[in-house]
Parts: sequence; structure tokens; C-alpha cells
Amino acid sequence: MDRDSLIVSTLIEMYPDACCALFFNNPFELLIATILAAQATDKSVNQITPALFSRYPTPADFLTLSQEELEKEIKTIGLYKNKARHILATCKILVEEHGGDVPANREALEALPGVGRKTANVVLSNAFNIPTIAVDTHVFRVSNRLGLADSKDLWKTEQALMEKVPESLWSQLHHCLIFHGRQVCHARKPACDGCQLALHCKMYLGADGSK
Repeated sequence: MDRDSLIVSTLIEMYPDACCALFFNNPFELLIATILAAQATDKSVNQITPALFSRYPTPADFLTLSQEELEKEIKTIGLYKNKARHILATCKILVEEHGGDVPANREALEALPGVGRKTANVVLSNAFNIPTIAVDTHVFRVSNRLGLADSKDLWKTEQALMEKVPESLWSQLHHCLIFHGRQVCHARKPACDGCQLALHCKMYLGADGSK
């Protein structure tokens, strides 16, 4: 087994239950939760979405709100003013162009306000079981530290992962990298000494391949 395959298989063994941390029951809830989670923690989003979705379960229900009213509903989330505007604009498009449903294709998703490639990947993977690798801050940091990628660019990092990892493992690897980033490979002080991947990690071993 080559080094990259060993890293991937070890991550999957380490985090067999890795999954999406956002609370959702359907594609629409995941879409809104993911928009809210941009530059915010999943925990902070999960604190407000159950009640929010209970009161406003569909795009049409959201459209009964003014922007100011929606802002009050999500004011504990960072960038809530922009997110409220994006969510209402997105709901309008969903109702007028997609019959109130969330589209299951990238082009249509990325045409929605507040939805970029990462958000589209999250929705495609977790709501529609379409293999993708959403590169968030954890995936970007961990994959480049380990040496699965070698880029300062999110898209190039995603490309590197897709080239090295079988498509059937893309979604699972995405979640494993996030779990590893949250639990071990922290941004400021990674717990390298207790990491099962240390002896295969590019950052830990250094440029010459030895600690």
C-alpha cells in the first residue's frame, strides 16, 4: 500500500462514524444550514436551526419573513445580515425556478445566492449521495499537512484529493479529514505526538522525510 492510500485507510479506521455535523432532515434544511455555517461553527448553527426549521420548514415559509425578521432569527450567527439576504434570495429562486425543491446538480446549486463550490459539494454529498470532496478550512489544512495535497489553493487541493482517492471514498474522506482537524490536527497546536498518522505526515516528518 502506498503512503497516500495508507493515510486514507488509517483516517477511515480512526473515524468510522465520521459524518456531517450539521443538523438536517432534508436537502433544503442542509442547504440553509450550510449557508449559515460559512465562517461560523456547526455548533452555533445547530443551536438555532431546529427551532428555525420547525417554524419555517419550506422555502415558501421563509419568504413570509422580511429580511429584518430573518435577521432576528439568526442574529447569533456571524455575518447574519448577509446570510439573511442570501437565504431569502435563494428561497425565492427555489420557489420560482425549482418548484420549491433543492436542485441536485452543481450548476444550479452554485447559481443560488450564498452558495459556492464548497457549499454545493456539501449538499450534493450529504443530501443526494453524490461523491464530492468539500474543502473547508479543516480539509484544506489537514490534507496539505499530511501531504495528500500541496497547494495554497482550495480548488487545487480538491483536485489533488480527487486524483489520489477513489471516488467511492470522497465523501467519507471529507468527513474524516474534518474530524481529524477538530480532534487532533488543530490549527494552532496540532497534537502530533499522539497522532496515529505522525510517521506518515509530511509536516511532522519535515522536508527530508525524517523527524
